[in-house]
Amino acid sequence: MELIKDDKQTIKAWTFYDWANSVFPLVITSAIFPNFYDAVTSTKDEAGNVISQTVTCFGTTFENTNIYSFVYAFALFIVVLIAPILSGIADYLGNKKRFLQFFCYLGAISSMCLFFFTKDHLELSFIPFVTATIGFWGSLVYYNSYLPQIASPENQDSVSARGFSLGYFGSSLLLIICLISIMVLHIPAKYSFLFVGIWWIGFAQYTFKHLPSQSHARKGTDTKGLLGKGFKELISVGKQVVKLKQLRRFLYSYFFYNMGVQTIMVVAVLFARNEIIWPDEKAKTTSLIISILIIQFVGILGSFVFSKLSAKIGNLKSLMIAVFIWVCICAFTYQFVYQPMHFYIVAFWVGFVMGGIQALSRSTYSKFLPETEDHTSFFSFYDVMEKMGMIIGTVSFGLISESVGGMRPAVLALVGYFVLGFILLLLVPKTNK
Repeated sequence: MELIKDDKQTIKAWTFYDWANSVFPLVITSAIFPNFYDAVTSTKDEAGNVISQTVTCFGTTFENTNIYSFVYAFALFIVVLIAPILSGIADYLGNKKRFLQFFCYLGAISSMCLFFFTKDHLELSFIPFVTATIGFWGSLVYYNSYLPQIASPENQDSVSARGFSLGYFGSSLLLIICLISIMVLHIPAKYSFLFVGIWWIGFAQYTFKHLPSQSHARKGTDTKGLLGKGFKELISVGKQVVKLKQLRRFLYSYFFYNMGVQTIMVVAVLFARNEIIWPDEKAKTTSLIISILIIQFVGILGSFVFSKLSAKIGNLKSLMIAVFIWVCICAFTYQFVYQPMHFYIVAFWVGFVMGGIQALSRSTYSKFLPETEDHTSFFSFYDVMEKMGMIIGTVSFGLISESVGGMRPAVLALVGYFVLGFILLLLVPKTNK
Protein backbone atom coordinates (compact mmCIF):
# COMPACT_ATOMS: atom_id res chain seq x y z
CA MET A 1 0.00 0.00 0.00
CA GLU A 2 1.60 3.25 -1.16
CA LEU A 3 1.01 6.28 1.02
CA ILE A 4 -0.57 9.31 -0.66
CA LYS A 5 1.88 12.19 -0.35
CA ASP A 6 0.81 15.49 1.20
CA ASP A 7 -2.42 14.03 2.59
CA LYS A 8 -3.44 16.37 5.43
CA GLN A 9 -4.73 13.71 7.82
CA THR A 10 -1.67 11.49 7.34
CA ILE A 11 0.70 14.40 7.89
CA LYS A 12 -1.25 15.50 10.97
CA ALA A 13 -1.08 11.98 12.40
CA TRP A 14 2.66 11.77 11.69
CA THR A 15 3.51 15.14 13.24
CA PHE A 16 1.36 14.32 16.26
CA TYR A 17 3.80 11.61 17.30
CA ASP A 18 6.30 14.41 17.94
CA TRP A 19 3.72 15.86 20.35
CA ALA A 20 3.47 12.47 22.06
CA ASN A 21 7.09 11.39 22.39
CA SER A 22 8.91 14.71 22.84
CA VAL A 23 7.99 14.67 26.53
CA PHE A 24 10.74 12.08 27.02
CA PRO A 25 13.75 14.19 25.93
CA LEU A 26 12.36 17.24 27.74
CA VAL A 27 11.07 15.86 31.04
CA ILE A 28 13.30 12.79 31.36
CA THR A 29 16.64 13.68 29.78
CA SER A 30 16.63 17.49 30.07
CA ALA A 31 14.47 18.98 32.82
CA ILE A 32 13.10 17.01 35.73
CA PHE A 33 14.97 13.70 35.80
CA PRO A 34 18.49 15.28 35.75
CA ASN A 35 17.52 17.50 38.70
CA PHE A 36 15.85 14.56 40.44
CA TYR A 37 18.89 12.37 39.75
CA ASP A 38 21.33 15.00 41.00
CA ALA A 39 19.31 15.49 44.19
CA VAL A 40 18.95 11.75 44.84
CA THR A 41 22.61 10.95 44.25
CA SER A 42 24.11 13.93 46.13
CA THR A 43 25.09 13.68 49.81
CA LYS A 44 24.08 16.65 51.94
CA ASP A 45 24.88 17.79 55.46
CA GLU A 46 22.27 18.65 58.09
CA ALA A 47 22.00 22.19 56.75
CA GLY A 48 21.17 20.90 53.29
CA ASN A 49 24.51 21.78 51.70
CA VAL A 50 25.93 19.32 49.17
CA ILE A 51 29.12 17.73 50.51
CA SER A 52 29.58 14.94 47.97
CA GLN A 53 28.37 14.11 44.46
CA THR A 54 30.09 10.75 44.07
CA VAL A 55 28.23 7.50 43.51
CA THR A 56 29.24 3.85 43.42
CA CYS A 57 28.20 1.75 40.43
CA PHE A 58 29.46 -1.81 39.83
CA GLY A 59 32.01 -1.30 42.59
CA THR A 60 33.56 1.82 41.02
CA THR A 61 33.23 5.38 42.28
CA PHE A 62 32.19 8.10 39.80
CA GLU A 63 31.04 11.70 39.85
CA ASN A 64 27.25 11.42 39.53
CA THR A 65 27.17 13.57 36.35
CA ASN A 66 29.77 11.44 34.60
CA ILE A 67 28.17 8.04 35.28
CA TYR A 68 24.92 9.55 33.97
CA SER A 69 26.67 10.37 30.68
CA PHE A 70 28.23 6.89 30.46
CA VAL A 71 24.91 5.10 31.07
CA TYR A 72 23.19 7.24 28.44
CA ALA A 73 25.94 6.40 25.96
CA PHE A 74 25.50 2.68 26.73
CA ALA A 75 21.79 2.91 25.95
CA LEU A 76 22.56 4.58 22.63
CA PHE A 77 25.06 1.84 21.83
CA ILE A 78 22.30 -0.74 22.25
CA VAL A 79 20.15 1.23 19.79
CA VAL A 80 23.02 1.30 17.30
CA LEU A 81 23.32 -2.49 17.53
CA ILE A 82 19.66 -3.42 17.12
CA ALA A 83 18.01 -0.66 15.08
CA PRO A 84 19.71 -1.33 11.71
CA ILE A 85 18.79 -5.03 11.75
CA LEU A 86 15.23 -4.37 12.93
CA SER A 87 14.78 -1.66 10.31
CA GLY A 88 15.82 -4.13 7.62
CA ILE A 89 13.24 -6.58 8.91
CA ALA A 90 10.57 -3.86 8.93
CA ASP A 91 11.34 -2.96 5.32
CA TYR A 92 11.30 -6.63 4.33
CA LEU A 93 7.88 -7.19 5.92
CA GLY A 94 6.48 -3.73 5.16
CA ASN A 95 5.05 -3.29 8.68
CA LYS A 96 7.22 -0.65 10.33
CA LYS A 97 4.26 0.75 12.28
CA ARG A 98 4.37 -2.39 14.45
CA PHE A 99 7.99 -1.63 15.30
CA LEU A 100 7.10 2.01 15.96
CA GLN A 101 4.42 0.86 18.40
CA PHE A 102 6.72 -1.60 20.16
CA PHE A 103 9.44 0.98 20.84
CA CYS A 104 6.85 3.57 21.83
CA TYR A 105 5.39 1.27 24.50
CA LEU A 106 8.86 0.19 25.65
CA GLY A 107 9.91 3.79 26.14
CA ALA A 108 6.71 4.94 27.80
CA ILE A 109 6.42 2.04 30.25
CA SER A 110 10.13 2.30 31.12
CA SER A 111 9.68 6.02 31.80
CA MET A 112 6.98 5.19 34.31
CA CYS A 113 9.30 2.66 35.97
CA LEU A 114 11.71 5.52 36.81
CA PHE A 115 9.23 6.22 39.60
CA PHE A 116 11.18 3.56 41.56
CA PHE A 117 14.66 5.09 40.93
CA THR A 118 16.88 4.99 44.03
CA LYS A 119 20.54 5.57 44.86
CA ASP A 120 20.66 2.42 46.98
CA HIS A 121 20.55 0.10 43.96
CA LEU A 122 21.94 2.30 41.20
CA GLU A 123 22.72 -0.57 38.82
CA LEU A 124 19.07 -1.69 38.86
CA SER A 125 17.70 1.84 38.94
CA PHE A 126 19.41 2.70 35.68
CA ILE A 127 17.77 -0.22 33.81
CA PRO A 128 14.48 1.61 33.06
CA PHE A 129 16.46 4.71 32.06
CA VAL A 130 18.37 2.57 29.55
CA THR A 131 15.24 0.86 28.17
CA ALA A 132 13.34 4.15 28.02
CA THR A 133 16.17 5.67 26.00
CA ILE A 134 16.16 2.65 23.68
CA GLY A 135 12.40 2.98 23.26
CA PHE A 136 12.54 6.68 22.41
CA TRP A 137 15.39 6.55 19.91
CA GLY A 138 14.30 3.20 18.49
CA SER A 139 10.85 4.54 17.66
CA LEU A 140 12.35 7.56 15.87
CA VAL A 141 14.00 5.30 13.27
CA TYR A 142 10.58 4.18 12.05
CA TYR A 143 8.88 7.53 12.64
CA ASN A 144 11.44 9.53 10.64
CA SER A 145 11.35 7.05 7.77
CA TYR A 146 7.73 8.01 7.01
CA LEU A 147 8.73 11.56 6.01
CA PRO A 148 9.74 10.91 2.37
CA GLN A 149 6.64 8.76 1.94
CA ILE A 150 4.07 11.23 3.27
CA ALA A 151 5.49 14.53 1.97
CA SER A 152 6.77 15.62 -1.43
CA PRO A 153 10.34 17.02 -1.50
CA GLU A 154 9.18 20.64 -1.66
CA ASN A 155 7.07 20.18 1.49
CA GLN A 156 9.44 18.08 3.59
CA ASP A 157 11.16 21.05 5.27
CA SER A 158 7.86 22.52 6.45
CA VAL A 159 6.41 19.16 7.50
CA SER A 160 9.55 18.29 9.46
CA ALA A 161 9.49 21.73 11.11
CA ARG A 162 5.81 21.29 11.98
CA GLY A 163 6.60 18.02 13.73
CA PHE A 164 9.38 19.53 15.83
CA SER A 165 7.22 22.55 16.66
CA LEU A 166 4.40 20.34 17.89
CA GLY A 167 6.94 18.40 19.93
CA TYR A 168 8.32 21.54 21.53
CA PHE A 169 4.87 22.88 22.37
CA GLY A 170 3.38 19.61 23.63
CA SER A 171 6.36 18.70 25.79
CA SER A 172 6.45 22.24 27.23
CA LEU A 173 2.79 21.89 28.16
CA LEU A 174 3.42 18.67 30.07
CA LEU A 175 6.50 20.17 31.72
CA ILE A 176 4.39 23.07 33.00
CA ILE A 177 1.85 20.57 34.35
CA CYS A 178 4.66 18.68 36.08
CA LEU A 179 6.08 21.88 37.56
CA ILE A 180 2.69 22.93 38.92
CA SER A 181 2.27 19.50 40.49
CA ILE A 182 5.73 19.72 42.09
CA MET A 183 5.95 23.37 43.12
CA VAL A 184 2.32 24.22 43.84
CA LEU A 185 0.66 20.94 44.75
CA HIS A 186 3.87 19.56 46.35
CA ILE A 187 3.55 16.22 44.57
CA PRO A 188 6.91 14.36 44.57
CA ALA A 189 8.90 14.83 41.36
CA LYS A 190 8.94 11.10 40.63
CA TYR A 191 5.24 11.24 39.73
CA SER A 192 6.25 13.28 36.67
CA PHE A 193 7.73 10.11 35.21
CA LEU A 194 4.28 8.50 35.37
CA PHE A 195 2.82 11.53 33.58
CA VAL A 196 5.38 11.11 30.78
CA GLY A 197 4.45 7.49 30.13
CA ILE A 198 0.72 8.17 30.16
CA TRP A 199 1.07 11.20 27.86
CA TRP A 200 3.34 9.33 25.44
CA ILE A 201 1.11 6.26 25.11
CA GLY A 202 -2.13 8.23 25.13
CA PHE A 203 -1.40 10.75 22.38
CA ALA A 204 0.48 8.22 20.24
CA GLN A 205 -2.82 6.42 19.68
CA TYR A 206 -3.89 9.12 17.22
CA THR A 207 -0.76 8.46 15.17
CA PHE A 208 -1.24 4.70 15.31
CA LYS A 209 -4.86 5.02 14.22
CA HIS A 210 -4.22 7.04 11.07
CA LEU A 211 -0.83 5.84 9.83
CA PRO A 212 -1.24 2.75 7.59
CA SER A 213 -0.07 -0.55 9.04
CA GLN A 214 1.66 -1.56 5.82
CA SER A 215 3.94 1.25 4.66
CA HIS A 216 4.85 -0.24 1.26
CA ALA A 217 4.64 -3.42 -0.77
CA ARG A 218 6.09 -6.34 1.14
CA LYS A 219 9.23 -7.91 -0.25
CA GLY A 220 8.34 -11.16 1.39
CA THR A 221 6.20 -12.83 4.03
CA ASP A 222 8.52 -15.65 4.98
CA THR A 223 9.40 -15.08 8.65
CA LYS A 224 12.14 -17.70 8.77
CA GLY A 225 15.62 -16.28 9.22
CA LEU A 226 14.35 -12.74 9.64
CA LEU A 227 17.57 -11.55 11.30
CA GLY A 228 19.55 -12.67 8.27
CA LYS A 229 17.10 -10.98 5.92
CA GLY A 230 17.26 -7.79 7.97
CA PHE A 231 21.04 -7.88 7.76
CA LYS A 232 20.90 -8.34 3.98
CA GLU A 233 18.59 -5.33 3.70
CA LEU A 234 21.10 -3.32 5.69
CA ILE A 235 24.04 -4.39 3.48
CA SER A 236 22.06 -3.53 0.35
CA VAL A 237 21.29 -0.03 1.61
CA GLY A 238 24.89 0.42 2.76
CA LYS A 239 26.18 -0.27 -0.74
CA GLN A 240 23.81 2.35 -2.13
CA VAL A 241 24.86 4.96 0.44
CA VAL A 242 28.53 4.49 -0.46
CA LYS A 243 27.78 5.18 -4.13
CA LEU A 244 25.74 8.36 -3.46
CA LYS A 245 28.33 11.10 -2.92
CA GLN A 246 25.91 13.81 -1.77
CA LEU A 247 24.19 11.55 0.73
CA ARG A 248 27.45 10.07 1.99
CA ARG A 249 29.17 13.40 2.54
CA PHE A 250 26.11 14.88 4.23
CA LEU A 251 26.15 11.97 6.69
CA TYR A 252 29.82 12.65 7.47
CA SER A 253 29.01 16.26 8.28
CA TYR A 254 25.88 15.36 10.21
CA PHE A 255 27.89 12.92 12.32
CA PHE A 256 30.10 15.68 13.70
CA TYR A 257 27.80 18.65 14.11
CA ASN A 258 25.01 16.51 15.53
CA MET A 259 27.55 15.08 18.00
CA GLY A 260 27.76 18.57 19.45
CA VAL A 261 24.01 19.24 19.36
CA GLN A 262 22.99 16.02 21.10
CA THR A 263 25.76 16.23 23.71
CA ILE A 264 24.56 19.71 24.64
CA MET A 265 21.01 18.42 25.00
CA VAL A 266 22.19 15.75 27.44
CA VAL A 267 24.61 17.77 29.58
CA ALA A 268 23.18 21.31 29.48
CA VAL A 269 21.25 21.10 32.75
CA LEU A 270 24.07 19.29 34.54
CA PHE A 271 26.53 21.92 33.27
CA ALA A 272 24.34 24.73 34.55
CA ARG A 273 23.92 23.09 37.94
CA ASN A 274 27.66 22.68 38.43
CA GLU A 275 29.31 25.56 36.54
CA ILE A 276 26.94 28.51 37.07
CA ILE A 277 27.10 30.62 40.25
CA TRP A 278 23.64 30.44 41.85
CA PRO A 279 22.49 32.35 44.97
CA ASP A 280 20.81 29.26 46.45
CA GLU A 281 19.39 25.84 45.54
CA LYS A 282 15.83 27.11 45.04
CA ALA A 283 16.98 29.84 42.66
CA LYS A 284 19.07 27.27 40.80
CA THR A 285 16.16 24.92 40.17
CA THR A 286 13.74 27.71 39.25
CA SER A 287 16.20 29.36 36.86
CA LEU A 288 17.02 26.08 35.13
CA ILE A 289 13.35 25.36 34.53
CA ILE A 290 12.86 28.86 33.12
CA SER A 291 15.82 28.43 30.78
CA ILE A 292 14.48 25.08 29.56
CA LEU A 293 11.10 26.64 28.79
CA ILE A 294 12.88 29.43 26.92
CA ILE A 295 14.66 26.81 24.82
CA GLN A 296 11.39 25.00 24.09
CA PHE A 297 9.28 27.97 23.01
CA VAL A 298 12.07 29.70 21.07
CA GLY A 299 12.64 26.31 19.40
CA ILE A 300 9.19 26.57 17.80
CA LEU A 301 10.19 29.87 16.23
CA GLY A 302 13.58 28.52 15.16
CA SER A 303 12.06 25.52 13.38
CA PHE A 304 9.95 27.71 11.10
CA VAL A 305 12.61 30.41 10.59
CA PHE A 306 15.10 27.86 9.27
CA SER A 307 12.38 26.21 7.18
CA LYS A 308 11.68 29.57 5.50
CA LEU A 309 15.39 30.30 5.20
CA SER A 310 16.03 26.98 3.45
CA ALA A 311 13.34 27.82 0.90
CA LYS A 312 15.26 31.01 0.01
CA ILE A 313 18.94 29.99 0.16
CA GLY A 314 18.82 26.18 0.22
CA ASN A 315 19.21 23.53 2.91
CA LEU A 316 22.99 23.29 2.99
CA LYS A 317 23.60 27.03 3.36
CA SER A 318 20.94 27.20 6.06
CA LEU A 319 22.62 24.35 7.93
CA MET A 320 25.98 26.15 7.68
CA ILE A 321 24.46 29.22 9.32
CA ALA A 322 23.01 27.05 12.09
CA VAL A 323 26.33 25.27 12.72
CA PHE A 324 28.20 28.59 12.81
CA ILE A 325 25.77 29.85 15.47
CA TRP A 326 26.49 26.68 17.50
CA VAL A 327 30.22 27.45 17.37
CA CYS A 328 29.53 30.94 18.72
CA ILE A 329 27.28 29.53 21.47
CA CYS A 330 29.95 27.10 22.70
CA ALA A 331 32.75 29.69 22.60
CA PHE A 332 30.61 32.22 24.48
CA THR A 333 29.61 29.61 27.07
CA TYR A 334 33.20 28.58 27.76
CA GLN A 335 34.48 32.12 28.11
CA PHE A 336 31.65 34.15 29.62
CA VAL A 337 28.80 32.07 31.09
CA TYR A 338 29.16 32.13 34.88
CA GLN A 339 25.99 33.97 35.98
CA PRO A 340 22.30 33.06 35.55
CA MET A 341 21.67 35.98 33.16
CA HIS A 342 24.44 34.73 30.87
CA PHE A 343 22.81 31.31 30.84
CA TYR A 344 19.45 32.82 29.83
CA ILE A 345 21.13 34.43 26.82
CA VAL A 346 22.65 31.10 25.82
CA ALA A 347 19.30 29.35 26.36
CA PHE A 348 17.61 31.72 23.90
CA TRP A 349 20.13 31.05 21.14
CA VAL A 350 20.26 27.32 21.86
CA GLY A 351 16.48 27.12 21.50
CA PHE A 352 16.48 29.17 18.31
CA VAL A 353 19.09 27.08 16.53
CA MET A 354 18.24 23.68 18.05
CA GLY A 355 14.76 23.45 16.55
CA GLY A 356 16.02 24.66 13.20
CA ILE A 357 19.01 22.35 12.85
CA GLN A 358 17.11 19.23 13.89
CA ALA A 359 14.15 19.80 11.57
CA LEU A 360 16.34 20.84 8.66
CA SER A 361 18.77 17.93 9.09
CA ARG A 362 15.92 15.41 8.94
CA SER A 363 14.34 16.94 5.84
CA THR A 364 17.71 17.47 4.09
CA TYR A 365 18.58 13.79 4.49
CA SER A 366 15.12 12.84 3.26
CA LYS A 367 15.59 14.96 0.12
CA PHE A 368 18.94 13.33 -0.64
CA LEU A 369 17.51 9.80 -0.65
CA PRO A 370 17.21 7.97 -3.99
CA GLU A 371 13.91 6.58 -5.25
CA THR A 372 13.35 3.61 -2.93
CA GLU A 373 10.88 1.71 -0.80
CA ASP A 374 13.54 0.95 1.81
CA HIS A 375 13.04 4.22 3.69
CA THR A 376 13.34 2.59 7.11
CA SER A 377 16.69 1.01 6.29
CA PHE A 378 17.99 4.29 4.89
CA PHE A 379 16.87 6.15 7.99
CA SER A 380 18.54 3.53 10.14
CA PHE A 381 21.83 4.74 8.63
CA TYR A 382 20.85 8.25 9.59
CA ASP A 383 20.05 6.97 13.06
CA VAL A 384 23.33 5.05 13.38
CA MET A 385 25.35 8.14 12.44
CA GLU A 386 23.35 10.15 14.95
CA LYS A 387 23.78 7.65 17.80
CA MET A 388 27.45 6.98 17.17
CA GLY A 389 28.06 10.71 17.31
CA MET A 390 26.04 11.00 20.51
CA ILE A 391 27.95 8.11 22.10
CA ILE A 392 31.33 9.59 21.26
CA GLY A 393 30.16 13.06 22.26
CA THR A 394 28.73 12.17 25.67
CA VAL A 395 31.55 9.76 26.55
CA SER A 396 34.29 12.19 25.51
CA PHE A 397 32.55 14.99 27.40
CA GLY A 398 32.37 12.80 30.51
CA LEU A 399 35.99 11.64 30.19
CA ILE A 400 37.30 15.18 29.73
CA SER A 401 35.21 16.40 32.67
CA GLU A 402 36.45 13.50 34.81
CA SER A 403 40.11 14.09 33.93
CA VAL A 404 40.17 17.89 34.40
CA GLY A 405 37.76 18.03 37.34
CA GLY A 406 35.09 20.17 35.69
CA MET A 407 32.68 20.40 32.77
CA ARG A 408 33.72 23.80 31.38
CA PRO A 409 36.93 22.67 29.56
CA ALA A 410 34.92 19.91 27.86
CA VAL A 411 32.87 22.60 26.10
CA LEU A 412 35.91 23.31 23.90
CA ALA A 413 35.65 19.79 22.49
CA LEU A 414 32.14 20.67 21.28
CA VAL A 415 33.56 23.64 19.36
CA GLY A 416 35.81 21.19 17.51
CA TYR A 417 32.87 18.96 16.58
CA PHE A 418 30.90 21.86 15.12
CA VAL A 419 33.89 23.21 13.18
CA LEU A 420 34.46 19.77 11.60
CA GLY A 421 30.77 19.53 10.72
CA PHE A 422 30.87 22.97 9.10
CA ILE A 423 33.93 22.14 6.99
CA LEU A 424 32.37 18.88 5.82
CA LEU A 425 29.14 20.69 4.86
CA LEU A 426 31.24 22.76 2.46
CA LEU A 427 32.22 19.52 0.71
CA VAL A 428 28.66 18.27 0.10
CA PRO A 429 28.02 18.44 -3.67
CA LYS A 430 24.81 19.78 -5.18
CA THR A 431 23.92 16.42 -6.72
CA ASN A 432 23.90 12.84 -5.45
CA LYS A 433 26.43 11.65 -8.05
